[in-house]
Amino acid sequence: MIQPPVPDEHWMQLAVDEAIGGLGRVEPNPMVGCVIVRDGRVIGRGHHESFGAAHAEINALADCARRGKSPAGATAYVTLEPCCHFGKTPPCAEKLIDAKIARVVVAVVDPFDQVDGGGVRRLRGAGIEVVTGVGEPAATSQLAAYLKRVRTGRPWVIAKWAMSLDGRIATASGESQWITGESARREVHRLRGRVDAIAVGMGTVVADDPLLTNREGGPRTPARIVFARTRLPDRNRRLVQTASQTPVWVFAGPEIPESRRRELTDQHVHVLPLRSTNRIEMVDEALQHLGSDENPSGVPLTHLMLEGGGELLGSFAAAGQIDECHVYLGGKLIGGRSAPGPVGDPGIEKLSLANEFQVESLESFDNDVRIIYRKIGGPWSTNLVPFNHLAVVTGGQTSEQIR
Repeated sequence: MIQPPVPDEHWMQLAVDEAIGGLGRVEPNPMVGCVIVRDGRVIGRGHHESFGAAHAEINALADCARRGKSPAGATAYVTLEPCCHFGKTPPCAEKLIDAKIARVVVAVVDPFDQVDGGGVRRLRGAGIEVVTGVGEPAATSQLAAYLKRVRTGRPWVIAKWAMSLDGRIATASGESQWITGESARREVHRLRGRVDAIAVGMGTVVADDPLLTNREGGPRTPARIVFARTRLPDRNRRLVQTASQTPVWVFAGPEIPESRRRELTDQHVHVLPLRSTNRIEMVDEALQHLGSDENPSGVPLTHLMLEGGGELLGSFAAAGQIDECHVYLGGKLIGGRSAPGPVGDPGIEKLSLANEFQVESLESFDNDVRIIYRKIGGPWSTNLVPFNHLAVVTGGQTSEQIR
């Protein structure tokens, strides 16, 4: 009995699965997967493995060679449009043409202005059949952080908090360690190893004196960021004391004297002055800076993780700049009218004004539960298909320029 041909969507899903191998390793480039198929069989597969290294298409072609399979006449399934310009690597579109690929199926057309359909046009100009939009919902969801940064110039923002069953992040006296158990806390550290930066407000620095380091390993060493509207961290804080080993950046409000800013600079802290004292304007200015190549790392940030406290989360929520929430629910009841919740002022007056989120995943860790939510809507269209991208599932130089 003759089997019907396998639909393109099946092979594209394999490419989406393949792309996950680059999670946390390719940023600020996007995760991309490629699968090469001929006669209903995969003859090559690959993903973009690390920043500055070969792209997914090149690795898939190399896999064909390792298997002793010729890609001539085959179909390549790629989650993001093949590049058509010279960056850190040569154009992938040209490599597919040279390999005599007969057909290319693309999930998402790359919005970066040096590509933006140029790869598709180059392939078609060489006589290759190109189909776009196959598997686009899943691939778009996987690429959401990259698409947001390219289209808005801002990194993807993940808000993380742990709270009790009744929605408190601390007791009325301020005690917060620990609402969740060790397994959940280890998972938070693993997440830290996949993001570009971790941010807290001055309230958290004063109350907890955190290190914000990643103690579970991972491909990335995140910068540690403090939002300081009216005061800076003291020299004896652990963040300041360890700034020479792991980067610390402080966004400082305009009311903070330059002399105080210089004191931290002398301690290897990068102090980044902001123009406004308005919390929403501060968030917007900081995100634009982090999404450009003018931040202290020299490359655009893809993922920013917020770890508290309530004022910082409240400011980002009011600015509409929380894209994803990782909510850890501990099996404790705290109570108390004055016990704080996770998101502080300014808040909203009407539910109709609230940003809406959809559940991406739910997972238990011993006696705790983690729920991952993603914001519904936005120019990166993240509300298409759930994609557990960081548990699992980003102005200036963009990732395709330095890809």
